[in-house]
Amino acid sequence: MEIKVLGSGCAKCKTTYEMIEKIVKENQLDATLSKVEDIVELLNYGIMTTPAIVVDGEVKLKGHVPTESEIKKILGI
Repeated sequence: MEIKVLGSGCAKCKTTYEMIEKIVKENQLDATLSKVEDIVELLNYGIMTTPAIVVDGEVKLKGHVPTESEIKKILGI
Protein backbone atom coordinates (compact mmCIF):
# COMPACT_ATOMS: atom_id res chain seq x y z
CA MET A 1 0.00 0.00 0.00
CA GLU A 2 1.28 3.45 -0.89
CA ILE A 3 0.11 6.31 1.31
CA LYS A 4 0.83 9.96 0.56
CA VAL A 5 0.02 12.95 2.74
CA LEU A 6 -0.38 15.99 0.53
CA GLY A 7 0.08 19.43 1.99
CA SER A 8 2.19 22.53 2.22
CA GLY A 9 4.06 21.47 5.36
CA CYS A 10 1.67 23.24 7.73
CA ALA A 11 0.91 22.01 11.25
CA LYS A 12 -2.27 20.21 10.13
CA CYS A 13 -0.36 18.34 7.44
CA LYS A 14 2.38 17.34 9.89
CA THR A 15 -0.20 16.15 12.43
CA THR A 16 -1.95 14.06 9.77
CA TYR A 17 1.36 12.49 8.69
CA GLU A 18 2.34 11.68 12.28
CA MET A 19 -1.06 10.10 13.03
CA ILE A 20 -0.88 7.89 9.94
CA GLU A 21 2.72 6.94 10.73
CA LYS A 22 1.67 5.90 14.25
CA ILE A 23 -1.26 3.80 13.00
CA VAL A 24 0.86 2.11 10.31
CA LYS A 25 3.48 1.14 12.93
CA GLU A 26 0.95 0.03 15.57
CA ASN A 27 -0.84 -2.21 13.07
CA GLN A 28 2.35 -3.38 11.33
CA LEU A 29 0.95 -2.48 7.93
CA ASP A 30 2.96 -3.15 4.79
CA ALA A 31 2.82 0.45 3.61
CA THR A 32 5.04 3.14 2.17
CA LEU A 33 4.28 6.54 3.69
CA SER A 34 5.49 9.79 2.16
CA LYS A 35 4.86 13.54 2.33
CA VAL A 36 4.16 15.52 -0.82
CA GLU A 37 4.66 19.26 -0.51
CA ASP A 38 5.17 20.11 -4.19
CA ILE A 39 2.34 22.43 -5.27
CA VAL A 40 2.36 21.07 -8.84
CA GLU A 41 1.86 17.50 -7.62
CA LEU A 42 -0.95 18.65 -5.29
CA LEU A 43 -2.67 20.29 -8.25
CA ASN A 44 -2.19 17.11 -10.32
CA TYR A 45 -4.34 15.34 -7.74
CA GLY A 46 -6.90 18.16 -7.89
CA ILE A 47 -6.21 19.15 -4.30
CA MET A 48 -7.15 22.68 -3.36
CA THR A 49 -7.48 22.17 0.41
CA THR A 50 -5.00 20.40 2.63
CA PRO A 51 -4.16 18.11 4.23
CA ALA A 52 -5.12 15.33 1.84
CA ILE A 53 -4.55 11.59 2.00
CA VAL A 54 -3.91 9.55 -1.13
CA VAL A 55 -3.91 5.74 -0.92
CA ASP A 56 -2.66 3.79 -3.93
CA GLY A 57 -3.20 6.79 -6.20
CA GLU A 58 -6.76 7.55 -5.04
CA VAL A 59 -7.63 10.66 -3.00
CA LYS A 60 -9.37 9.39 0.14
CA LEU A 61 -9.64 12.56 2.24
CA LYS A 62 -8.99 16.27 1.87
CA GLY A 63 -9.49 19.50 3.74
CA HIS A 64 -9.26 18.47 7.39
CA VAL A 65 -7.18 16.58 9.93
CA PRO A 66 -8.73 13.12 10.21
CA THR A 67 -9.47 11.30 13.44
CA GLU A 68 -7.73 8.01 14.18
CA SER A 69 -10.94 6.15 13.34
CA GLU A 70 -11.18 7.94 9.96
CA ILE A 71 -7.58 6.95 9.17
CA LYS A 72 -8.24 3.33 10.14
CA LYS A 73 -11.33 3.26 7.94
CA ILE A 74 -9.36 4.73 5.01
CA LEU A 75 -6.63 2.12 5.48
CA GLY A 76 -9.12 -0.72 5.85
CA ILE A 77 -8.27 -1.60 9.44
